[in-house]
Amino acid sequence: MAAAAANGSAGGADTREEFKRIYGVLKAELLGDPAFEFTDSSRQWIDRMLDYNVLGGKCNRGLSVVDSYKLLKGANVLGEEEMFLTSTLGWCIEWLQAYFLVLDDIMDDSHTRRGQPCWFRLPQVGSIAINDGVILRNHITRMLRFHFKGKPYYADLLDLFNEVEFKTASGQLLDLITTHEGEKDLTKYNIGVHRRIVQYKTAYYSFYLPVACALLLSGEDLVNYAAVEDILVKMGIYFQVQDDYLDCYGDPEFIGKIGTDIEDYKCSWLVVQALERADESQKHVLFENYGKKDPACVAKVKNLYRELNLEAIFQDYESESYKKLIADIEAQPSIAVQNVLKSFLHKIYKRQK
Repeated sequence: MAAAAANGSAGGADTREEFKRIYGVLKAELLGDPAFEFTDSSRQWIDRMLDYNVLGGKCNRGLSVVDSYKLLKGANVLGEEEMFLTSTLGWCIEWLQAYFLVLDDIMDDSHTRRGQPCWFRLPQVGSIAINDGVILRNHITRMLRFHFKGKPYYADLLDLFNEVEFKTASGQLLDLITTHEGEKDLTKYNIGVHRRIVQYKTAYYSFYLPVACALLLSGEDLVNYAAVEDILVKMGIYFQVQDDYLDCYGDPEFIGKIGTDIEDYKCSWLVVQALERADESQKHVLFENYGKKDPACVAKVKNLYRELNLEAIFQDYESESYKKLIADIEAQPSIAVQNVLKSFLHKIYKRQK
């Protein structure tokens, strides 16, 4: 079925363009899924919901499956079947990302995502977005069933997505309940708590999952790649620290969202660093202003971050993290795997959005 769906592939066409084309193929299959009798209105709703929530990002996670598979195979160009299968797994990750973001925006009461209003903010959507999130998650198992059932690694793929979703949802829970604890006592925030949250909430689905998909597609057993998993999780933690930094210092017009970590009382890397370095009077400023939606309070927290020179501290952290990751990567016995890991790292090192 995958080969038939890939008919018309341009072979040497730009990978990103071909990846986008395959999105259209997958969406058409889901809109025609024989397991449900769609009405015109339900089909139109799903069509719009998918375009609004799955598209609009950089697709780095999804494209990383294709890129990782190419590096593992030592191939510059993939055949139609390989391109379709790698892209389908990539889109499964993009669907997973959309599912997380739709629900995360509701839980965080966010306003913008990827430069547009959050899906639940649209007047005709509201709480229907919760069910849309459930549909997005179920679409993943539909796509895996359509295109991978019968493959020797089908059960491993299902297990992988289920395991990563569980880890991510558990990380989200930890984030949410830690925020409640922090609202009562900000000193409960520390680097260990922050690391545990981001390891599970971000690192597994954003970094480990794309490479694990490529490894399974290559016929590898994930049991043999525990060290690779560890490196990718560390990379994911570094990525989230960058995200925490950009939430405060990034340009909303450039990064596509308005940062709300301060207002939302998040256990951000920045507030953890501030708590470690602040004197008693500076801590008082944090305790009085952190977690308040008043712009004046937010400004006081940001001024304190400047006083503590957190921008320079982040730059040092970024440089040191890069050196350690490179050392870990170059200790891996497989050059192909090293290339995959370095490719990931170079995509995010010193990113601005």
